[in-house]
Amino acid sequence: MTQADDRLLETLEESSLILSPRILSVNTDYSRHYVSERLAKLLDAKLVEKKGDGLYQITEDGQKYLAGDLDADALARENEK
Repeated sequence: MTQADDRLLETLEESSLILSPRILSVNTDYSRHYVSERLAKLLDAKLVEKKGDGLYQITEDGQKYLAGDLDADALARENEK
């Protein structure tokens, strides 16, 4: 997990909206390309989910991660199995 991952998850959680990489990039000052790369990683870790074409929403696991109730690295290792 990177600082950008935390920032993207926080933005999704605080807004309570389904957002595109472009909107997330505008609100986090990361490039759209970088946001898309990080969203793919967050999707693999099941911290975000796709809601339509190019739209993302934080998952319950993503909220647990932000609250400190879930170790995302352990979750990612588990998903690799």
